[in-house]
Amino acid sequence: MSELPPCPQCQSPYVYEDGGLRICPECAHEWAIAEAEGASDTLSVRDANGAELRDGDTITVIKDLKVKGSSSVVKVGTKVKNIRLVDGDHDIDCKIPGIGQMGLKSEFVKKVAD
Repeated sequence: MSELPPCPQCQSPYVYEDGGLRICPECAHEWAIAEAEGASDTLSVRDANGAELRDGDTITVIKDLKVKGSSSVVKVGTKVKNIRLVDGDHDIDCKIPGIGQMGLKSEFVKKVAD
């Protein structure tokens, strides 16, 4: 049996896991397992200019992009709000106005200043 670290709040050794959480039965403190492990799996995605992107950012497309399986094109300057970073071939999941849900590569976008 693997030994879990003590509760970060009260240092109780009786911590247990439930789904994606660790729970302390003595003080009722709950925390995410990824949070406890330092969240080493967080994505680091940068736009074409080298600015770091985060979930919820607003970006602008810097090149006309053809939409696979369609005659549609995402035009230069298209503003996309509330992006979500993902792992894989395309770094960004987003909803593009007039086109719908789409995956984009970070090399074709730039972050819009807040």
